[in-house]
Amino acid sequence: MKTYIYADKFFLPQGVEGKGYLEIKDGKFGHYQKEKPQSGEIVDYSGKYVAPGLVDTHIHGYAGADVMDNDAEGLQRMSEGLLSCGVTSFLATTLTADHDLLLSVSKTIREVKGKERGAKIQGIFFEGPYFTEKYKGAQNPKYLTKPCLDEFHAWQEASGNLIKKIALAPEYAEAVEFTKQLTKEGVVVALGHSDATYEQAKAVAEAGASIFVHTFNGMRGFTHREPGMAGAALTLPHAYRELICDGHHVHPKACDALIKAVGHEQVALITDCMCAGGMPEGQYMLGELPVTVKDGTARLEAGNLAGSILELKDAVHNVVDWNLATVEQAIMMASHVPAVSCKMDDVCGQIKAGYDADFIVLTPELELECTYLNGECRYQK
Repeated sequence: MKTYIYADKFFLPQGVEGKGYLEIKDGKFGHYQKEKPQSGEIVDYSGKYVAPGLVDTHIHGYAGADVMDNDAEGLQRMSEGLLSCGVTSFLATTLTADHDLLLSVSKTIREVKGKERGAKIQGIFFEGPYFTEKYKGAQNPKYLTKPCLDEFHAWQEASGNLIKKIALAPEYAEAVEFTKQLTKEGVVVALGHSDATYEQAKAVAEAGASIFVHTFNGMRGFTHREPGMAGAALTLPHAYRELICDGHHVHPKACDALIKAVGHEQVALITDCMCAGGMPEGQYMLGELPVTVKDGTARLEAGNLAGSILELKDAVHNVVDWNLATVEQAIMMASHVPAVSCKMDDVCGQIKAGYDADFIVLTPELELECTYLNGECRYQK
């Protein structure tokens, strides 16, 4: 039997539609219509908004679990917990680590994919190990190394071709050829944790790199004589920019400058959340590094930010509160743009006939009411 979702507002690919009915059949989206259907069950969300499930393409952990724990049950806990954040699809994100551990983690994610109890693992994001030390952030420096195709292909084989995105520092001599080859293979190459000059970043972008990792964080800043990585992120065409909008990683005015420079459609809201997301303040681990979570931040012993405890629904809320985006733009930046940036928009990130009916219900104040997977309500506030 068909089900219809009634709401005051729908965020659809063609734009925002007013009061109407969204068809759900066999776990898939059907068509939106303004007229009341003659048959079928109607689920009434009067006064509420319906939006695509959010897509987090850079997230290390949640609910006490971390991708690098290499634990299938932990991945399931993370997957279930993300439903409370409005996230229905994500890229399981690794850290710079020992080659064999990354091999094993890739296999574990492969085993869980398709069996998730919550948000869907759409692939893997390898954040490292091809970074340089100056802007290592919370990446373990003892495992940093130069790009190597044979090594990457071993991880990709172990994952069952689930690695959708890999980040590297463009100053490596091998970066251009590595990027050209991976781009041919359909893997998205991102730039981050780098002291690269503008020209070095530009060269790797021209070789196919198309994302800047958590823009402004973990990269050489902008000056008027050497624009650096930040300058490349602000000016290079045909790239997407990850942005952590928690109010701690990037000042709202810096977020504003980036959005104004490149446009909302080129900015992907991400969390970079670690295992302490959704958990109490205290002591945690990020990979092999101890982290203190206090006052809304996660920090290493030296005081460096170590990922975040941001929930993606709150990033949406923040950019609207900061007057950086309309509600429509903010939702797009947390769903469709991340999906497009990682070549996953054929399976998630939009409400479109034939796609899995993964969506969220919001109040006009952007509070999350419900999260649906395959047409079933799986989280309710």
